[in-house]
Amino acid sequence: MRIVADHAKCTGLGMCEAEAPEFFEVQDDGSLKVLKVNPSAEELAAVQAAIDSCPTEALTLVED
Repeated sequence: MRIVADHAKCTGLGMCEAEAPEFFEVQDDGSLKVLKVNPSAEELAAVQAAIDSCPTEALTLVED
C-alpha cells in the first residue's frame, strides 16, 4: 500500500497530521508533506483514520 496526496485538493488543515503525525506534516506555507509513503500493516489503521479525516478528500491509499 502507498499513500497518495492530491496537492491540488489539499488545503493544509492538518487533520491528517493530527491523526497520524508520523506520516503527515503540514509545512509553514500550508503545503502537505508525506513523511512516510508506505505504511506497514500495523500502521494502516492510523493512516486510514487520517485519510478519513481529510475534509477535501486529498488523500488515498493505493495498492502497489
